Amino acid sequence: MREETTTATDDTRPPVRFWPADDLSGVDFDPVLTELMREGPLTRVRLPNGTGWAWLATRHEDVRMVTNDPRFSRRAIAEHDVTRLLPHFIPVAGAVGFEDPPDHTRLRRAVAGAFTTRGVERLRDSAQAMLDELVDGVLADGPPADLTERILAPFPLAVVCELMGVPGPDRPRMHEWTSLILSSAEGAERSEEAKTRMCAYYTELLRRRRATGGDDVTALLASAVSDGGITEKEAVGLALLIQIGGEAVTHNTGNMLYILLTRTEHQARLRAEPELRPTAIDELLRYVPHRKAVGLSRIAKEDLTVAGHEIKAGEAVYVSYLAANRDPHVFSDPEEIVLDRSPNPHVAYGYGPHYCLGGLLARLEAELLVSTLLDRFPPLRLAVPAEELGWRPGAAIRGPERLPVTW
Repeated sequence: MREETTTATDDTRPPVRFWPADDLSGVDFDPVLTELMREGPLTRVRLPNGTGWAWLATRHEDVRMVTNDPRFSRRAIAEHDVTRLLPHFIPVAGAVGFEDPPDHTRLRRAVAGAFTTRGVERLRDSAQAMLDELVDGVLADGPPADLTERILAPFPLAVVCELMGVPGPDRPRMHEWTSLILSSAEGAERSEEAKTRMCAYYTELLRRRRATGGDDVTALLASAVSDGGITEKEAVGLALLIQIGGEAVTHNTGNMLYILLTRTEHQARLRAEPELRPTAIDELLRYVPHRKAVGLSRIAKEDLTVAGHEIKAGEAVYVSYLAANRDPHVFSDPEEIVLDRSPNPHVAYGYGPHYCLGGLLARLEAELLVSTLLDRFPPLRLAVPAEELGWRPGAAIRGPERLPVTW
């Protein structure tokens, strides 16, 4: 991490640090983020793409304040070329990820019923059945098996496509497009092309659902468009964000299982104490690196103070949920995995109005995956040395490319 020169005349501001957001392997915590956390609760960073610099909040208290304060705007990002991780924006302009309340609230309301505790629990049995079918195939074939290829990739894809109403033959395309959208490895042009194609697909699917109806999320969005609650463009943007969210489950659960495969004492304890698993899932969610660097920024709408620093109107602010989840003022021994940690106020799925819409569904999938693999397989172990595993290059969400296991 290097310090950069800046034209700012206020020498009380922290220096601007370049954050290269290098590809990391395993579940190693980003060493640059560690340094930034040490430098202060609020620092300034420049990321590999975009222009200028942005503030970075790392303390749990400040992360929750920034994400829940209406004086910070997501909508204003569209008017600023903010320094950022990827060369392209993932959300479609005008989509829920770029909106502020009350429009943000209006958009989420269109599909909120599918993501309540009751709505998600309705999926438990069907999701378990899909997972069991995948596990049956792996057990029938015998060891070794690549968990990423055989279970971790197809299961979340099947669940989110079932939820969205995407027909089976179209699901491989969804996986391909999502992988391109969430990565810079093949360039911004291919990522934008994949986003354009997914938007075109959902535009057509929404129009079909307006005629045929249904109880999937695309049908809910089509109904909201027909009722005038949201526009077709808004519905497509929301569908895209929900769809690509399913890919995150693949990589986050890959990180969780990597921990259980390389720190076998945790795997043994969860086998011996199944009642501990819900608490353990939250601890693993707190600990694993959910993404590389940071996601979307926010723009200050007025001058204000955060952590003793004056932020001026128009300046960009990022929050690090990863850093907040390692805040020693909130979590004792934050670098340790404490499977029975309670309370555990992690912010793995965000905080405030932009709390992950599919957070409850993602947690259910993680719970089903971990419990099913522990219950249906003998003790699992890596089929290759850990150092031979590859990790997704250029990806916004870190995760193992393959997870070969034996039993």
